[in-house]
Amino acid sequence: MFLQLDAISKAYDDTPVLRGVSLGVPSGQVAALLGPSGCGKTTLLRVVAGLEQADAGTVRVQGEPIDALPPHQRGFGLMFQDYALFPHLSVAGNVAFGLRMQGLARPAALARVAELLELVGLRGYERRRVYDLSGGERQRVALARTLAPRPRLVMLDEPLAALDRALRERLQDELRSILRAVGVTALYVTHDQAEAFALADVVALLNSGRLEQLGSPEALYRFPASAWAARFLGLSNILEGVWRADGRVETAIGALACRAEGVRPAAGAPATVVIYPDAARPPRPDEAALTGVLLETQFRGRHHRAQLRFPAGAELSFELAEPPGPVGATLSLALDAGGVLALPYPPTTAT
Repeated sequence: MFLQLDAISKAYDDTPVLRGVSLGVPSGQVAALLGPSGCGKTTLLRVVAGLEQADAGTVRVQGEPIDALPPHQRGFGLMFQDYALFPHLSVAGNVAFGLRMQGLARPAALARVAELLELVGLRGYERRRVYDLSGGERQRVALARTLAPRPRLVMLDEPLAALDRALRERLQDELRSILRAVGVTALYVTHDQAEAFALADVVALLNSGRLEQLGSPEALYRFPASAWAARFLGLSNILEGVWRADGRVETAIGALACRAEGVRPAAGAPATVVIYPDAARPPRPDEAALTGVLLETQFRGRHHRAQLRFPAGAELSFELAEPPGPVGATLSLALDAGGVLALPYPPTTAT
């Protein structure tokens, strides 16, 4: 394990911000610190960088504790949301800044600058001033400057947050390709689930200073550890129920067949189920159906988003391939068991 965080805790004015966070990042992987505002993700990044001192816990790199090392001796690169470029320097001057601090000879520094500008798609921009660049171009310059000194760990704090949506989505793919090409280990802070999933090999989901869940993007989405995790990941169809002897869960909308990780509890045990938005489809002639009233429908390009109210009052949203009909219409749907997940019980939500 390249980077290991062991039980990191931090408080400000007796208010806990990090509560015993432990996680590891293998060499060459990108790890996203994901969570809502105030969950502690930026504080955790600053502890790793040495800009904050943890109240308890240890930061290790390749097995060695680095808590006593000042930031400039850790060999890390840090890229902020606002890029923090030097306006009086050219693009090349900005990228070369860390190389000058290392005392690299001018010919080697020029070669490294050219290499990085080629990597980020800015060849020929060496003499330009940073205030003449677009937001996306500034982001690339900041990334090139961060990578130029060959840091052993790159840390990125919401680097795409200031960009418009279309540019942000395009740069996600480019940033992922660049980090993979360099092969550097990276910590990436974001509140955006789609951004974390697009960029990261592993995602650490933080909730109120605790590690709610750690795993690959696919594992988090397919097996959220709690109702809180499911909701944060955009899975809002959550129902409480009771396990039945036949292995289904009795809920307000009926008995549901579902998938579950691990051993199913005994009949009568409480259950929480997540119904994925793409689980619904038209029922077959010989199949029992769920019937609800269409409250709202929106065309989303690749699907129609339909919100339904069921007889017991539950409101659920689904992504349907075909138009569901007019608002107020009665709609019958079947649910694929693979799209209904029984969460672990008791739930593992952080407090």
